[in-house]
Amino acid sequence: MDEAVLHCERITRANARNFFYGIRLLPPDERGAMCAIYAFARRVDDAADGTLPVAGKVAKLAGLRAAVNGADRGASDPVLAAVGQARERFALPMASFGHLIDGAEMDVGGATYGTFGDLEVYCRRVAGSIGRLSAAVFGSRDEEMAGGLADDLGVAMQLTNILRDVREDRARGRMYLPEEDLARFGCYPDPAAVPPDNVAGLVRFEADRTRAWFRRGLHLLPFLDARSAACVGAMTGIYRRILGRLERRPDLVLRARVSLPPWEKAWVAARSLAGVGA
Repeated sequence: MDEAVLHCERITRANARNFFYGIRLLPPDERGAMCAIYAFARRVDDAADGTLPVAGKVAKLAGLRAAVNGADRGASDPVLAAVGQARERFALPMASFGHLIDGAEMDVGGATYGTFGDLEVYCRRVAGSIGRLSAAVFGSRDEEMAGGLADDLGVAMQLTNILRDVREDRARGRMYLPEEDLARFGCYPDPAAVPPDNVAGLVRFEADRTRAWFRRGLHLLPFLDARSAACVGAMTGIYRRILGRLERRPDLVLRARVSLPPWEKAWVAARSLAGVGA
């Protein structure tokens, strides 16, 4: 790997507390491309969640959109150089980076979600886009099918993030859970202000829906080679275990950010590499 790719790997190792356990199972070229994708996505997240005023965030995201469209291995910026290398090596669907930025712009604009259909649009932009880019890196005997299933897995993982991060998002004035779901379980407009049984019903409903997305998306695995399947199995295995904890302790969505200890993530990755699954 050259310095640009190593730079992206350092970013991913330091910040992608769940993804890197899967990414590190890949061969060097694929691992480098995945780290480049993550490092750019990290910049997009930082731009949307930073301290700039709204106009500044919009301008910064516009700059990132222009920069990634022109990404080239000769770029002086190491992240853009690594993305350029991945673009050449794996024919990345570059429009997916634009969809990722579209989702970030929804955050900056303070989008709300009345229905699950509204939320699905957001999830496909911010996470399904990463799934499609990842599928290009993995390669497949059926690229169109693999891309669609990877998109579905991205939605599943984003739904898990949303459920896990209710407390943190609420503190920032954001609510991603659909208003129709909040109302159905008597949790609208603020789940922190209602009886715990209402919250438990809401969390288990959302978890059931998320598991259905995982089941559908995991049909991706037979389309991948063994190392790529292990990578996907490790990443999704970690997220499914987080989801299981939330199902068992729905009160945690308002009390603490659920995560797995490093030893457990490593165990999930090892099982995935051995073909056992998590």
